[in-house]
Amino acid sequence: MEHLAAITERRPYNAVRDFVDANVDAGRSGKPAFKEGSRSLTYGELQKESCRFASGLAALGFGQESRMAMLALDTLAFPVVFWGAIRGGVVPIPLNTLLTTEQYVYMLEDSRAAVLFVSEALAKVVGPALARVSSLKAVVIAGNKDAISTGNIPLYSLDEILAKGNADVFAAPTLSDEVAFWLYSSGSTGEPKGTKHVHSSLLYTAKTYAAQILGVREDDVVYSAAKLFFAYGLGNAMTFPMSVGASTVLLSGRPTPDSVFEILEQEQPSIFFGVPTLYAALLADKRTTKGAGSRRLRLCVSAGEALPPHVGENWKKQVGVDILDGIGSTEMLHIFLSNRPGEIRYGTSGKPVPGYDAKILDENGKECGVDEIGELIVRGASSAEGYWNQREKSRRTFAGEWTYTGDKYLCDADGFLRCCGRTDDMFKVSGIWVSPFEVESALVSHEAVLEAAVIGHEDSDGLLKPKAYVVLKKDFTSNDELFESLKAHVKEKAGAWKYPRWIDVRSDLPKTATGKIQRFKLREEDAATAR
Repeated sequence: MEHLAAITERRPYNAVRDFVDANVDAGRSGKPAFKEGSRSLTYGELQKESCRFASGLAALGFGQESRMAMLALDTLAFPVVFWGAIRGGVVPIPLNTLLTTEQYVYMLEDSRAAVLFVSEALAKVVGPALARVSSLKAVVIAGNKDAISTGNIPLYSLDEILAKGNADVFAAPTLSDEVAFWLYSSGSTGEPKGTKHVHSSLLYTAKTYAAQILGVREDDVVYSAAKLFFAYGLGNAMTFPMSVGASTVLLSGRPTPDSVFEILEQEQPSIFFGVPTLYAALLADKRTTKGAGSRRLRLCVSAGEALPPHVGENWKKQVGVDILDGIGSTEMLHIFLSNRPGEIRYGTSGKPVPGYDAKILDENGKECGVDEIGELIVRGASSAEGYWNQREKSRRTFAGEWTYTGDKYLCDADGFLRCCGRTDDMFKVSGIWVSPFEVESALVSHEAVLEAAVIGHEDSDGLLKPKAYVVLKKDFTSNDELFESLKAHVKEKAGAWKYPRWIDVRSDLPKTATGKIQRFKLREEDAATAR
């Protein structure tokens, strides 16, 4: 694909030119790029404000190759700060907004960020971390400066930084191969890793997945329940709509069924991005009818982890719109396998997105045959440059052009790829691989189960068997009769040897902020209990 090769060739290039300035040049200066409640930010305003932010940072001495951590809610300030940093050659590092003080200490120290941008609502949790971070030279807050104590670290409001700058349009002389921003991995399998992405990767994902799978258009209105701080949300709500001059609706709070329905009804988005747990929760709500509140809804997308087949099928029946399930990763920046309009097979991740190649390898590195389970590896130009200060992990994950995903997959005879779970989550029963996802999908298709997680647990003979953790729907209570019903249901749906020998009912399951179930935490808990 010649047009994709042109995107990735090494050349002078700053991503802000394609995503901000090009929209102004195309006459969209007065068009809303982002909406948040009753407020909006036009493309013209974003260009001016991003210039002011970049030059304001430069006036304080923070220019090309400085690093700026962002602990920011999905508000109109986020695109101003993110694109302002990239415009000035500063490297923005959006952080998960749902973590603890200790986790922020780790990420701020690990990244050696010189600047921290923080939303006022998040100042309380990150404030106590600042005294323990040696690299910080400035803190910028969107809101009241009295909301945070920074000790000896200079503190500025966002308005003060904007006032120090000017609106003259410029872009730092960066290269297409130069690191533009970092994202920290979600921590679904352990400690998060700083993942470095280059300037050209943003446009690459927009010209592949957004253009060729979604067919994103200038007249689209996009809403992503997935937040801007991680890879899935960053593409959904920022780079994809901006690549064609479309508009995005932002929500600073949690995407509960109530808040999601409110946006669907009031803003009438045409594309909605969610995660499997949210789709399941919406389906359990009586308000999920034709269009789910939006008459313009034409596409729904799911990623984060595999979508249970019955969720996609029931959504199509109730809403009238298919969910395009796919898989992406922080390392690859966005979705690289996907179902697509007119070619959907629920229970699979679809096929490789144009611009990406995929292979499934067995334990000896040999390519697997049809329906054989192995590790998925993927090739595409949006792959990260590597992990920050994690040389061994970088070498294991990024092998030349190929990225090792850590996901177990199989490919069926029709070329659809099916997720079997994380490599660390898989286990064998009677010598046969068991996919936690397959057992979980069977469990959540039972009328009583809202969510499920499955791990391998040793029986009295030291042999691994499935153990399930489930969250029940409101009208159901745990008892022996229900447990036997669940076991029989899994035997019928997944296979006689795959049923859970033990079932633990929980009020919730451990998850990352992106909605991924953290099975490793359940394994750790189970191991500690067994001692």
